[in-house]
Amino acid sequence: MTHRFKHPETQATRGAADLEKRNGPLATPIYQTSTFEVTDNDEQLRVTGSDNYYTRYGNPTNTAAEKTVAELEGVDAALTFSSGMGAITTAIMALLKSGDHIVAQRDIYGGTHKFLSQWLPNFGVETSFVDTTDYEQYARAIRPNTKLLYLESPTNPTLRVVDFKKMAALAKQHGLLSMIDSTFGTPINQRPAEFGIDLIMHSGTKYFGGHSDLICGVVAGRAELMGKILAARTTLGNCMDPHAAWLLLRGLKTLAVRVQRHNENAARVAQFLSAHAKVRSVHYPFLKHHSEYEVARRQMGGGGGMVTFEVEGTGEDARRVSEALRMFTLAPSLGGVESLVCIPVLTSHLVVPQQERKRMGVTEQMIRLSVGIENAEDLISDLEQALQAVSAAKAVPVG
Repeated sequence: MTHRFKHPETQATRGAADLEKRNGPLATPIYQTSTFEVTDNDEQLRVTGSDNYYTRYGNPTNTAAEKTVAELEGVDAALTFSSGMGAITTAIMALLKSGDHIVAQRDIYGGTHKFLSQWLPNFGVETSFVDTTDYEQYARAIRPNTKLLYLESPTNPTLRVVDFKKMAALAKQHGLLSMIDSTFGTPINQRPAEFGIDLIMHSGTKYFGGHSDLICGVVAGRAELMGKILAARTTLGNCMDPHAAWLLLRGLKTLAVRVQRHNENAARVAQFLSAHAKVRSVHYPFLKHHSEYEVARRQMGGGGGMVTFEVEGTGEDARRVSEALRMFTLAPSLGGVESLVCIPVLTSHLVVPQQERKRMGVTEQMIRLSVGIENAEDLISDLEQALQAVSAAKAVPVG
């Protein structure tokens, strides 16, 4: 793809803008319509399958959002979906068939794990799960019928980091497609396509939207792959609503500046938690003790806005800390301007069997923070009071 702009800040803000002066609207219009009028039947045939035919096939507002994401990721094309899971399921079903095999890393989002392990077998597609950074294990798991390497980086919620260059080389060596959930990274912090990854997926609900007010998914990649996924999306019907696409476009305009603040705040929160006596461990890619720190620094421009930590104590202690927080709102999801907190075993990984969660490293003591764009000192003060409040409550004798 030929980029019109060199820098991500400009790509996010002006990615799909028409730079010719036409005295037109500055904001992309919302084409809030299900269908489009034509002048005659010959034109009807010409527009079939375009974004001026029927919104299940495409819509000009959606197209503007898709072009912006493609520009950001440095790929040929992108497609929007009604949710992140809609993007994942449609892409995989478009590219695989009964009898095919997937190799996926073990610690991925719970909904994705459920789709790969419980739903795809019903359609004759099997998945082998491997340890996230054991690259020899990936290679050993590949079979003659393997078609896809499915990745996630940084991982949810353990924030492990996959070496894109190694995985792209492995996929190329065996003639496989590679697909990554890059939601936590965003194209501001990482561009997997530059390392050879074929397909990049985002839950646009998160950082792309940025304001906790829309649900959407995006897949981006090479034109020939995106054509197949478009055909599947048209058939399955999980397209994105034009008004939601407009909200997505609005969110993308501020993506770069928001992610910069998320990076800065999360790094400070991670440093604070790392030094706290009531915290057992902290997971953040840009902490020097992180197991993939060198890989993260090599392929990421920032550590991201997610911080996961484990409290000293029990799962009940983790619950108490999460409920004692005031600036971190207790809620699922992530990536909005406001800070959120959740317990992964009760939210994102509730659907994953306990034994499998253990193998992922997801514990009952684990708390996941989505660090927003508030003042970092206020966020740190909130964490301090919550940790101290729980400690003080435990120290009070009973009776």
